[in-house]
Amino acid sequence: MLQELGISTGTAIVILIALYFVIKWAVKNGVAEAYIAITGRETAEEAKVREMLGLEKKEDM
Repeated sequence: MLQELGISTGTAIVILIALYFVIKWAVKNGVAEAYIAITGRETAEEAKVREMLGLEKKEDM
C-alpha cells in the first residue's frame, strides 16, 4: 500500500513518529488550557516557569 503512494517504510515510520509527538503536544496543551478554564488556577508547570522567570502571577481571571 505504501509503495503505491510512493512512500518507503522508513519514511512512513518517521512520519508516524513525528505525528505522535505533535498529537501528544496538542493534547497536553489542550488539557492544560481546559484545567485553567475550569479551575481558574495555573498548572504546576506554568508556576514553575513563572518562578524561574521571576514574573508575577496574573490576577485577571
